[in-house]
Amino acid sequence: MGRVFMVDLVGQIYSCKHCKTHLSTDQDIMSKSFQCKYGQAYLFSKVVNISIGVKDDKMMITGLYTVTDIFCVGCGLKVGWKYETAHDNSQKYKEGKCVLELYKISGPRDSSDLVCQEVSQLLI
Repeated sequence: MGRVFMVDLVGQIYSCKHCKTHLSTDQDIMSKSFQCKYGQAYLFSKVVNISIGVKDDKMMITGLYTVTDIFCVGCGLKVGWKYETAHDNSQKYKEGKCVLELYKISGPRDSSDLVCQEVSQLLI
């Protein structure tokens, strides 16, 4: 394998909670109303400095998707998932987008994220 080149972002940055590698910015948030196993998650239109796992079909609340886990290139921590294929036409907008789990990232928060911050301190 070759050397991993990481992208440095500017602005309001979301980064890996473990190693602080930049992952995305507040400008790339599409939705703050997603859920993961341990609480809140955000849907991002663009995420950098990630590696992608194996494709897997998963049944989620809104239907069947082909997804891949995404990992921080800095430390290997699983930080969320990427929608590869949405099998329901009404969910096609998610294809190619990534979900970052808030308890695994750090970055700007609003008051509705306080519960997630408390959970993240317990889990990491």
